[in-house]
Amino acid sequence: MRGFSLALLGLGAVGLVTGVLGLTGAAFVAYGGWLAAAGIVCLFAGWYFALSARILALSGGDAQSRVRLRRASRVKYDLGAWFIMAPCAVLFLFYIYDPLIESIRLSFFETKGMTTVRFVGFQNYRQMLIHPDFWPSARNSFMYTLWSLLIGFLVPIVMAVIINEMMVGKNIARTAVYLPVIVPGLATVVLWRFIFGAEASGGMNMLLAALGLPKTTYLSNPSIVIPIIVLTMTWRGAGSTALIYLAGLQGIDPQHYEAAIIDGAGVWSRVLHITIPNIYNLARTLLILQVIAVFQILYEPLVMTNGGPNNASVSMMQVVYRYAFERFDYSHATAMSVIIAAILLALTLVYNRVSRPSEAY
Repeated sequence: MRGFSLALLGLGAVGLVTGVLGLTGAAFVAYGGWLAAAGIVCLFAGWYFALSARILALSGGDAQSRVRLRRASRVKYDLGAWFIMAPCAVLFLFYIYDPLIESIRLSFFETKGMTTVRFVGFQNYRQMLIHPDFWPSARNSFMYTLWSLLIGFLVPIVMAVIINEMMVGKNIARTAVYLPVIVPGLATVVLWRFIFGAEASGGMNMLLAALGLPKTTYLSNPSIVIPIIVLTMTWRGAGSTALIYLAGLQGIDPQHYEAAIIDGAGVWSRVLHITIPNIYNLARTLLILQVIAVFQILYEPLVMTNGGPNNASVSMMQVVYRYAFERFDYSHATAMSVIIAAILLALTLVYNRVSRPSEAY
């Protein structure tokens, strides 16, 4: 085992060095990123087998050897966890953190395409803050988040509670609530744009005409366009979140409900005093994930309204899209992206400071 571990360590070192040389351009190496990733995995594996060999050598020794054995066992246990996470960590390094750092760097430069021209410091940020589209997009992004909490946060919880209380047809209900999730996102947006179309052939206007009522506008109304878009998002995404809540509900000990029923507790009392406390930590996590996801809303307003009417539904991510893919101005696009990331980081820190996990029953 010792020879095998040394071979893995050597192979991992060679792969890592070769991959890094290829990524930095110091040598012409094809697939440098994958070589570096494979090298890191081999290094973890070699270290793991080396610790295993050491544990076998220390077993059955004196007291001092047993102390070293326990220490090596703890390191091996932690290393095993890191070894499992290593592939994902490598992918995050090359596909998430490297582009993130590059975006931050580009935001301090004047660019021509993706090529940096000269260092301008915080000038890109200042120009974004005084741009006429910035403050409407920031306000709308917060409004999207607020409406998503008012409309979409409780819907999955209610759906999960109802399905959990069902005695017949639970499997059919689970399938039914998940069906909108498998519909492609763009198809969903186009479908709802047709439903709320202002013309006479729009779905809602056809329904109003059948009832003898005059047609109206929806996506052209600045006061209701954001709630309508949030309703579209809720219809598509509530099913998957409901199944997560349902999994949490099924993990609650049934004896709690049996004891409550014996004591005469009704449905609402059981939900209030048993269900909600047990899914509080899960809801706490999903809440901040929902805030982060909705704040970065892009293709729903882009396809349904293109940010209109009169920037009433434009989001901050749509401003990034306009700069990056319509004007090819990556310096201002990355500056806007960094501002969005800073806002989300601040919201997350404040939320974690205010919210505290609770102990489940």
